[in-house]
Parts: sequence; structure tokens; C-alpha cells
Amino acid sequence: MDFRSTTVADIGAQVSGRSLSAREVTAAALDRIERLDADLGAFVALDPDGALEEAAAVDERIAAGEDVGPLAGVPLAVKDLEDAAGFPTSKGSAAFAGGPVARTDSPLVERLRAAGCVVVGKTNTPEVGWKADTVNEVFGATANPWALDRSAGGSSGGSAAALAAGLVPLATGSDGGGSIRIPAAVNGLTGFKPSAGRVPSGGLAPPDWPLLSTRGPMARRARDLALVLDAVVGPEPTDLGSLPLPEASWSRSLADLHPPRTVAWSPTLGYGRTDGEILRVCDAALGRLEAAGTEVLVVDEVFDRDPVDDWLALVGVYSLRALDRFRDDAEIWGRIDPGLVTVMEWARASVSATDFARAADAGHGLNLRLVELFHRAPLLVTPTVAGQTPRVGEPGTIDGDPDVNWVRYTYPFNMTRSPAGTVPCGVTPDGLPVGLQIVGPQHADVAVLRALALLEDLLDDGRQAPFGAG
Repeated sequence: MDFRSTTVADIGAQVSGRSLSAREVTAAALDRIERLDADLGAFVALDPDGALEEAAAVDERIAAGEDVGPLAGVPLAVKDLEDAAGFPTSKGSAAFAGGPVARTDSPLVERLRAAGCVVVGKTNTPEVGWKADTVNEVFGATANPWALDRSAGGSSGGSAAALAAGLVPLATGSDGGGSIRIPAAVNGLTGFKPSAGRVPSGGLAPPDWPLLSTRGPMARRARDLALVLDAVVGPEPTDLGSLPLPEASWSRSLADLHPPRTVAWSPTLGYGRTDGEILRVCDAALGRLEAAGTEVLVVDEVFDRDPVDDWLALVGVYSLRALDRFRDDAEIWGRIDPGLVTVMEWARASVSATDFARAADAGHGLNLRLVELFHRAPLLVTPTVAGQTPRVGEPGTIDGDPDVNWVRYTYPFNMTRSPAGTVPCGVTPDGLPVGLQIVGPQHADVAVLRALALLEDLLDDGRQAPFGAG
């Protein structure tokens, strides 16, 4: 079974209707992982026996007449930054690898299991999720199924690669600077970062990047994402920032789609430089949207500066909170990603308490610019990434020039807490996917999901990653 040829919704319906068993579907996922993942490096932990037992329990409940939920028997991969009971949470770091297994699920994983999912394993991430290339000292690199010498992006690169190669139909991700949208874009998936607070990040420990990151499901396409989100959004008593339950089903809201009357298109957000090949693919996609009846309003400047220093100040302090206690352990500290060490040392020496507060305040100023923009158009469209997908361990390139910040268009919308997604819109001349980013006003998650689904319908050419085919 190649999970690229079906949907999450179809799997859940077939298992609930007993035309497929949860055990069959789980066994198929485990078989594909066993055959393909040695070359991909998407998974860092598996529990085949536990997954098959969990699937058998789902089948027994269905046979007894129970409604186990809309995701009955759907195999689930969990990003290794959050807890899944029975698995260690290694966070891609020597500091946490080899630690005890989690005794409880994160709120997201708990809700997915309650909706019928079967957890098969944990997926790779860069150390504590800090960068856009999924490679770490403990587990190595995750390859891109479109070209195995290329990066799968990050930090949810393991989840994205597993989906693109058809190893599983559903995974979890988190996005503190583009960590769902970037790997979704470079792996040819639709990805969605919900508004902060929609998917709870509660539990016994405080969230890792509370002013930046949100968790969410990852799948291949928008309609599956909406179906899964219906099962996981809503308040959580242990999450101080969780939002109320939406009034209507997000999945049902995608049933009748119409092109938006107007969108704002910003090829650089006002501060960036975008690779010419990526711009050509994005421009062609915008042309298709115009032909469908949408007015495309070109906006040269959304923000008057790149907020990367403010974002890095927050990331540096959050990373210090996670890892600084290992500074005196030479063996562990010496295995931490050198780039992450540089960011932490800079934050330790240069980011005062006042600087941290000002960095947090920067999100307010960015949002004011968006409020002004959304008076002119209800949605903002940008390239998801500025540069070409890099080779593993290297920076991306912009018009052939190496650029370490080839992902400069995603993190502003973590600082503003906005709903934002990416949709595949074509490929570069060397056959690698290009993503188009859609950003909406505060809490306009449904508007973004509708735009993603509409653009899928307009732009999907049926291409799939060559690795994992057959």
C-alpha cells in the first residue's frame, strides 16, 4: 500500500466500514518503512509490535460496534519534539537521546489516538528543531524523496519526507519559524500552521518556544488536514494560550470553494531576494489564479525590514533554556550542533531581558503592518521559501549564490501568530517542488485552508516524489 494513492479520510472510512482492517493498514506502513527508510532516514524510533497491538485493539472495538473516530486505523508518525507514550523524546540531541520513554502523550497525540490513529514511530528533526535542515549528530540526515542528495527541510523534515515517500499518511509537526511550511514546500506537500492556540501545546512541561511555535498535523493535502484538525483543535486546560473550539467544522467548510475576490502578492515581503526560478513558478501559479477570477494585487513591501534578529533573539534564549544546563558536560556540549551553539552563545552574551522583551514586541509591530494590508486584500501570498532546496548540510541557493537564510519568508508569521500554509505550485527546472505561501488575518484559519484547497484543485498536476514509487 502506497499511502500517496489514498487519503486519510478514505483510510478512516474503510477501516470503520471493515473493508480494511487497522492491522492491515498498520502492517503496510511498517512494511514500507522497513523497505524504504534506510535510504530516507525519516524515522528515529519504531515499535512494530506495539503498533500492531494498538491496531488490533482498534479492530476489536469496531467489531464490537464502537465508533472509534474519523481517523480509525490511520498510521501516525510523531515528530521527535513531542511526547508519544512508550517512545523516548530525543529532540535530535545528544542531551536527550537515550532518555526514558514518555509515560503520556502530548495533547495533540492524545487527541489523534482518541480519533482512532495508530502510532507507528517517531520522526527525525534537527536538534531541538532549531533549523531548516533535518540533520543531527544522533540520527544523521533525512533525505528528500524528490532527490536523495537534497535536504528534506526542517524542522519537521522527518515527518514531511515520510509523507512524501508514502511511508505513512499522517504525521505530526510543529512550526516555530516555518518548520511545517518549509519541509512541506520542499517535499511537495500542502502544509498548514494553525493560528497560535488552535492546537494545544499543554502538558506537564511548558511549551518549548511559547511565543513562536504551534503544533499541528501534517498530511499530503488540505482536505485531509482539515479533517484531522477537526479532531484536534479546541481548548486544553494545561495550555494557557489555547483557543475555544471553532463553531463549525473546518472540513465541511471546504465543500464549496470559490476563488477569493482579491489576494495580495508579495514576491519579497519588502526585504528579501527570491531565486528567479522560484519566482517564475510562483508567477505562473498566480496567473492560474487570476484566470480563475481573482484579482492579484502586487505589494512590493509588506514589512520594512527583515525581523530575523528579533526572531533569533527569541530562539537563542529558548534554546539556552533547553540546553544551557549541559554546558559543563563536555561530552554532550561538544556534540551540540555548532550553529546552535553559536546562536546560544550570542544570546547569552548579547540578549538582555529588555532585548528579549523588545524582540517579543516586534511581533506586535509586524502584525500592525498585516492589519493594514488585510484591509486591502483578505489573504497574503508569497513564495514559501526564497531559495532553491539545498543539498543536505549545505545552505540553499538564490540564483546560484549560497544563502544561509534561504527560508526568510516564513518566520515573520510565527512572530505575528498568523494562520499560514503552503501549497505545491510547480517544480524548478531540476524537478524539485516549489511552494506558494498563503497567510491570513488573525484566527482566519478557515480562509487559509479554503485557499489552500482551491489552489490544489487549480494547480495539482499529479506529480509525486520519485523515491518510494512502485
